[in-house]
Amino acid sequence: MARMKAVQVSKPGGDFELVEREIPQPGARQVRIKIEACGVCHSDVLTKEGAWPGIQYPRVPGHEVAGRIDAIGSAITAWKVGQRVGVGWHGSHCFECEPCRRGDFALCLFQNVTGVTMDGGYAEYMIAHTEAIAAMPDDLSNDEAAPLLCAGITVFNSLRNAGARSGDVVAVQGIGGLGHLGIQYAQRMGFHTVAIGRGKDKEPLARKLGAKDYVDTEAGDAAGQLQKLGGAQVILATAPDAKSMPPLVGGLKPAGKLMVIGASPEPMPINGIELLVARKTIQGWPSGTAMDSQETLNFSVLTGVRPMIEKFPLDQAGEAYKHMMSGKARFRVVLTMDK
Repeated sequence: MARMKAVQVSKPGGDFELVEREIPQPGARQVRIKIEACGVCHSDVLTKEGAWPGIQYPRVPGHEVAGRIDAIGSAITAWKVGQRVGVGWHGSHCFECEPCRRGDFALCLFQNVTGVTMDGGYAEYMIAHTEAIAAMPDDLSNDEAAPLLCAGITVFNSLRNAGARSGDVVAVQGIGGLGHLGIQYAQRMGFHTVAIGRGKDKEPLARKLGAKDYVDTEAGDAAGQLQKLGGAQVILATAPDAKSMPPLVGGLKPAGKLMVIGASPEPMPINGIELLVARKTIQGWPSGTAMDSQETLNFSVLTGVRPMIEKFPLDQAGEAYKHMMSGKARFRVVLTMDK
């Protein structure tokens, strides 16, 4: 049997291990992807540390996968060998639970998560369910496409479903792996884009990415600064800091929305009266389906949105993960399969 290189975790908290495995074969409704790039996401900590219930080890992490279809199952008719595709967080859905029956596949109660409940993209090949693959435009490189399949779709999909209209003030909290994409998407969608960061040193980059205004949290009350701009219809909270989010609610317009996409396990104290009297809301948003990924990629090509990336070879996955976790990456880390 032909062999491939893969990086796996054998137990919760274990090291990344570079191993050889048999190249897997696709089932009837699956494809095999020859991986060309895979993003390293903060959510990979769920597999690395065993923070997702019921993970079966060894497991290959990685849910920002870009490559080409290498083999197809016997029941596949809509996809072809050699076609460029991507796979994100959403690995499959059951089609039978209540959310699936209502067509809300992203909320499937029994979904597979790529790189968590099924092997992901820290490898030369992977198996993907047909409902999880997104067609990739030719004008997007694999290295740039990979982060868009998690960070990109999460930001793009949350913004386009947040209820803001062109011209509305939309603020993006955090200028990091999610935030640097959020600023670009918000500006390309026609919003009055405001970046919220800590320190004046981040302002030049924020404006270069597309922010019309910059709010420095070290310069005073961020909510007050937003209100001077008329208040935000949407604030996209990308920094995983539960303490920094609640004060931003005061910067929303009446009926405004705080959209939370930066994951934090700590509780977030909120003043309920502030929500009640101005009909403000707080909502979370979890990436999306393969079609959402495909539309994210297409919009990125159409408008010129690109991630800022740092690349590592597959056999340095451990170093890549440490660099990502250190917070020093500018701004997304990508594993490449180049020899």
